[in-house]
Amino acid sequence: MVFRVGRAGPAAVFFVLTTAGAPVSGADAQTAPAQVPTAPSSPSSPSASPSASPSSIPAARTPADTPISLDPNSPLAALPDIGVGWPDLATSPMDPAAAIAAVDANAESRYAWRIDGIDGINDTLLRQRFAQLSTLDANDHQAANAAQLDRRAREDADLLNSLLRAEGYYDANVVTRVEPGAKPMVVLSATPGTLYKFKGVTIDGIAAAGDKAPGLVTAFGVKPEDPVNSDAIVAGQAKLTTQIGREGFPFAKVGDPAIVVDHATRTATLDLSVQPGGARKFGQIVALPGNRVFGADHVAEIARFSPGDPYDAAKIDDLRRALIQTSLVSAVDIKPVQGTTPDTVDVAVKLDRAPPHTVAGELGYGTGEGARAEISWTHRNLFPPEGALTLRSVLGTQEQLGSIVFRRNNFQARDRVLTLQASAVHTNRDAYDAKTFTLAGTLERQTNIFFQKTWTWSLGAELIASDERDVIVSTGDPRRRTFFIGALPTSLNYDGSDDLLNPTKGFRLGGRLSPEVSLQGSVFGYTRTQFDGSVYQPIGGSVVLAARTRLGTIVGAPRDQVAPSRRFYAGGGASVRGYGYQSIGPRDPNNDPIGGRSLTEFSIEARVKAFGNFGIVPFLDAGNIYTSPLPKFTGLQYGTGIGVRYYSNFGPIRLDVGTPINPQPGDSRIAVYVSLGQAF
Repeated sequence: MVFRVGRAGPAAVFFVLTTAGAPVSGADAQTAPAQVPTAPSSPSSPSASPSASPSSIPAARTPADTPISLDPNSPLAALPDIGVGWPDLATSPMDPAAAIAAVDANAESRYAWRIDGIDGINDTLLRQRFAQLSTLDANDHQAANAAQLDRRAREDADLLNSLLRAEGYYDANVVTRVEPGAKPMVVLSATPGTLYKFKGVTIDGIAAAGDKAPGLVTAFGVKPEDPVNSDAIVAGQAKLTTQIGREGFPFAKVGDPAIVVDHATRTATLDLSVQPGGARKFGQIVALPGNRVFGADHVAEIARFSPGDPYDAAKIDDLRRALIQTSLVSAVDIKPVQGTTPDTVDVAVKLDRAPPHTVAGELGYGTGEGARAEISWTHRNLFPPEGALTLRSVLGTQEQLGSIVFRRNNFQARDRVLTLQASAVHTNRDAYDAKTFTLAGTLERQTNIFFQKTWTWSLGAELIASDERDVIVSTGDPRRRTFFIGALPTSLNYDGSDDLLNPTKGFRLGGRLSPEVSLQGSVFGYTRTQFDGSVYQPIGGSVVLAARTRLGTIVGAPRDQVAPSRRFYAGGGASVRGYGYQSIGPRDPNNDPIGGRSLTEFSIEARVKAFGNFGIVPFLDAGNIYTSPLPKFTGLQYGTGIGVRYYSNFGPIRLDVGTPINPQPGDSRIAVYVSLGQAF
C-alpha cells in the first residue's frame, strides 16, 4: 500500500491509494470494500505461470478484517492528470528553490486587484461601499498566499454580487481569477445583467391623508419604471416618514416596503403600508416625571410654535436642538402625546441635567496689542432658568480686567439674551492710558454657529467712569482727565452669508448708533455712528474673493472733548493689517496716535484652499482716521501680506503676516496676527 501526495493547484492536495492494480479514488475507498487485484491466468489452468513475479501472483480473497500484505517494491500506477506539470529538478534551468516556490501554495507576495464589467454602472456609491467593505482592499498592503487570495476573492465576489443586487441587477454574476506575475492581479469579473425596474408601486392607506396625499406620494419618490434600487427605496421611506410628520400627522406609521421580484419579466412590484393617524394642532408643552433642568414654561419660551399652530415634526426637532444648545441639558426626551381635545397633540418633555460649570481660558498675541491671557469661570444655571454668572479676568501686557457678568439666555423669547455687567479695566495703549469702571446692560437677539440668524439687533445702556491719560496735541505735554459717560448703544445687522465663521458667499451689513452724554468739566453730547459691510464671492471651486468696508463718524463734539477711549482708531488684525493696533491716523508730538472723529477702511483678500485643511490668503487693506466729522477717502494707509488658514472642525484658525506699504515714521515693518475665524 503506497500513499502519494501531490498538488492539483495552488491550494489542493489529493491522496492516491494504490496497489499493483489501478488506483482507488478517495470516494471509492470510503464506500467500496477493498479489492485485491489478481494476475491474468490461462483459461485451461488455474495455476499461475511459474515465471510470474511474486508481486503478480494472485492472492485469495480474504475477509475485510484480515491484514493484507503488499510488496513495497510493487510498481506504482501512473498518477492522474492534475493540470499542473511537475518540475524537472534535474534538467530545469530554474533554480531548484525557485522551482519549488513556484508551486508552493504557502509562498506569499504582495498583490493588486481590480473590478471588470461595472464601468457602465454610473453610481459612485457602489464603488465607495465596495472599497469600504472589501477584504482585498483592506489587506492589499500585506503579502498573502494562494489560499488567502482565494478566500478574499470569494468574499469580495459575494460582496460585489450583493451590492449589484441592491442596485437592481438581480441577475448579476461575479467570477474571480488571478493573473500571475511578480505582483499577482486578482480580478473580479462582473456581468451585471439586466437592470430590473418597478412594474408597479402601491402606497396603501395614503388616501387617508386627504389633500396632503399627493405631496406625500411625491415625497416617497419611487414610481413605476424606476430601477429596483434599495438606496432609493430606503431614502424614499425616510423622506415619507419625515414629510408626513411635517404635514401635521404626529402619530403616523410608515410600514416596511414589500418587494416582489419577477425574474421572468425582469420586473418587480413594491407595496408600502401607511397609516396617517389624523392631522393635529399643537396643544400644550408638558413636563414628564423626572424633568430636572427647567420647567415647561421655559421650554415654551424656547419653542418656535404656539398652541393652535399646525403640528410640524421639524419644529419638534428644532426644539430638541435648541434645548441641547443651552449646554444645560445632557439628554432630551420629546414625544407627542394625545392632547386634551381629539384634534390637538401635546408635547411631553423630559430633560436630563448636564454639568453646570464651565472653566475657559484663552491665549492670544497681536503686534501692537501684545500678549493676552484670559480665564473665566461660569455657572450656567445659578439663577434658573438659564441665569448664568460669569467671573472673568484678563491679564495682558496692555490690558488688565476683572468683571462680573449675569447673562440670561432665551429671555422671554428664543435667542433673546439679557446681559448685566460690572467691570473694572486698566488699558494701556500708545494713544491713551485709561482706568475705567463700567456698569452696562444689553438686550439682544444673538446669532450663533448652531442657529445663524439673518437679522440680529441689540439695545443697551452704559454708565462709565474713566480716568484717562493722553497729551495736549499742541504741546505734547501729558494730561489726565476723568470722564463720566452715559451711552445708549444700539445695533442692527443683516447676515446673508452662508457661514458665521467661514463665509464663502453672500454679504453682510451692519450699523451701530450710540448717543452719548459726557461730563468732563461741563456736560456735552455727541453721537457715534458706524457702518460695516462685507461681500463674499466664490471663484471656481477653491477660491473665495472677500471684501469689506467700514465707515464711522462722531458728530456733536470736537475730537479733543471726546474721551480718548471713545474715539475712532485704525490699524491691527481686525482693521488695516500690516500696522500696529490703533497706530494709523493723526499723531501727537510724541508720535503717538490720538484717534479721530471719522474712520474709513477697506479690505480685499483671496481665500485659496491650498491643500488638505490648509489655505493661503493674500490680502490688501487700506484705511485712515480723520479729524473731520465725516469720513474721507484721502491719505489712505495701505497694508498687504499673506495669511495661512487651518480649517478646523470649529472654524478656521487664522495666522496673518502683514507689512505697511506707505508706513508712517515709527511703524514696524512686520505685523503678525493670530485669531479664530476669518478677518471679516
